Amino acid sequence: MQEDQIRAAMLRKSRAAKIEQRGRAISFACIALIVLVVIAIFYFVASKGLATFYHNGVNVWEFLSKKSWSPSTIGPHGKPEVGALPMIVGSFSVTFLAAVVATPFAIGAALFMTEIASNWGAKILQPVIDLLVGIPSVVYGFIGLSVVVPAIRNVFGGTGFGILAGTFVLFVMILPTVTSMTVDAIHAVPSYYRSASAALGATRWQTTSRVVLRAAVPGILTGIVFGMARAFGEALAVQMVIGNAAMLPKNLISPASTLTSVLTSGIGNTVMGSLENNALWSLALVLLLMSLVFNLVIRWIGGRGALK
Repeated sequence: MQEDQIRAAMLRKSRAAKIEQRGRAISFACIALIVLVVIAIFYFVASKGLATFYHNGVNVWEFLSKKSWSPSTIGPHGKPEVGALPMIVGSFSVTFLAAVVATPFAIGAALFMTEIASNWGAKILQPVIDLLVGIPSVVYGFIGLSVVVPAIRNVFGGTGFGILAGTFVLFVMILPTVTSMTVDAIHAVPSYYRSASAALGATRWQTTSRVVLRAAVPGILTGIVFGMARAFGEALAVQMVIGNAAMLPKNLISPASTLTSVLTSGIGNTVMGSLENNALWSLALVLLLMSLVFNLVIRWIGGRGALK
């Protein structure tokens, strides 16, 4: 009888070990598949984007620094004009300005939901945040085209299209992301931090500003990264309000363009393998590299904040 029990236990242990091995194999296969997909995306975009330089003979520095974008026509020097500087400046401008505007609102809303009115604040604001997340980007674009652009035109003059209009649209689009992740970061701060601060005689605001927010800095920066990533890669909504002028913007209310707006408007009108098509893929490669560098820099800042 005892031998049967030992055999049954060993059999169960063997089955459990086999199930664990299968689980590990499935997990490894999923991770390997994800890595392969990422590598394939990088290879595909890089092979298409680099063709502009090694196949069409465009200088890399001129591509990044020139101000004129007209790959389908021959410029005054006998070469097509494929300067990506206006789109790079436009992408960075709308991204950073949207983040600068959205971050104070997101932190304020998160503090209201967690520290000031935690009992009923979340019940009011959380449905609003969820609603903003679920709105399609084309709806934001139409609202920006119908409301934001005319308002800027009436207040500041000009056509109303430009970086300022794109900033307002992206501000509303990334606000729910930054707010939600800021709420999670504040909730993750241990409660004894607040208790220890109160025991030392700190006021409620001193505890919130000097203890809670400082401890939540890495999580808040992560939320800002996700928000900026969405703003940096947003195409349709920005395309509808920025003006799509491939030139360096003179100010915030002059028509401009971003990497994504030029890509979406031009990729369907080019022939695969032509200079026009390769130049657009080069913009996609720049967009990918800029996104990676941008995320690495923000993560580095977040890591240093976590050490303090």
